Amino acid sequence: MWPRLLNSDLVRRSLALRCPPGPLKEYYRAPAPRLDLPYTAAAFLAVDVETTGLDPRADAIVSIGYVPIVGGRILLAQAGCHLVRPDRPVSDEAAKVHGLTDEVLAAAAPLADALPPLLAAMAGRVPLAHHAPIERAFLSRACRAVYGAPLAAPWLCTLALARRRLARADTPIAEGELRLAACRTRAGLPHRRAHDALSDALAAAELFLAQASRASGRKPARVRELMT
Repeated sequence: MWPRLLNSDLVRRSLALRCPPGPLKEYYRAPAPRLDLPYTAAAFLAVDVETTGLDPRADAIVSIGYVPIVGGRILLAQAGCHLVRPDRPVSDEAAKVHGLTDEVLAAAAPLADALPPLLAAMAGRVPLAHHAPIERAFLSRACRAVYGAPLAAPWLCTLALARRRLARADTPIAEGELRLAACRTRAGLPHRRAHDALSDALAAAELFLAQASRASGRKPARVRELMT
């Protein structure tokens, strides 16, 4: 139920009133994405963020990658990736994961410059990610910091879809089986570089299309069916 509530016109109008003029207000003024459409007729935006850690309350975004999916096709020409200069040091542990050090990020754009292109790309599209609660929490907190209002959206999660498929098959879920790479392997998809925001967004986009196809019967699954 919650994706449809977050996607309601009333909620979007209320949030638009709380936003100062700018990208987040325009995002909420754009038409809400259609959740009743078949996925092959809908528009999505696969998103990945790399961060200084896993706690949205204590850590910061260091890169944002996104890839549109429209009409069941990935639009690489409209993909984007932005490095973000964080307001806190990058830990050695995080730098070992994504390779983004303080030195690399010193010349990157501030968060306020990295969010507008993402919000423009997300307008009218359903955002999706692998383990979407991470992206949702970090980006909502980022919008609160920059615009004074949260980013409320009906996120779709490829990890949740993978878990649901394994549960329906009564398959035990071993440690690591729900990681993006493992889910892609089960779907017959090739290896992609991990912990790069654009590469991970593309990997999630490809995985979603494979999952949606498998979840469909004689007719393509509707967006809301893939969210429950």
